[in-house]
Amino acid sequence: MGIVWGVVVTALGLLCWGGQTLALFAPDRAARLGLADSEDQVEATFYADGRGEAAADFLTLWTLPAAGILLIFDAAAWPYLALIGGAMYVYFAFRGVLARREMMRQELRIGSAGTVRIAFIALSVWGVAGLVTVIAAIVSLTS
Repeated sequence: MGIVWGVVVTALGLLCWGGQTLALFAPDRAARLGLADSEDQVEATFYADGRGEAAADFLTLWTLPAAGILLIFDAAAWPYLALIGGAMYVYFAFRGVLARREMMRQELRIGSAGTVRIAFIALSVWGVAGLVTVIAAIVSLTS
């Protein structure tokens, strides 16, 4: 089970962290790939928030895929990094969903309906992966 979950968490984490890294350093390319919003399709404030979030995520979201790699190799440190990385992904997901819902309520342009739907799905998947990883780390540390 540990190896399978390690592979899943590593893959999901690298997709998220890689997407945010691309959004930070090559925002136009990330937008073309559907990994970020195009500046002309959203409110300026939403775009600016996304750029700031990409910078913060570049610095922090590497922790979950790193925990997944450590889990694959059954390294003793995996649960500690998993607690940090999992919590970061839970926060990332909740913040992303709740901020988008509030912006939609305020009738701000935050992308097409399809883009917003994909964002909600991806954020939910990353949030669940983070939560499951935190729970697995707690179980590992207490057993």
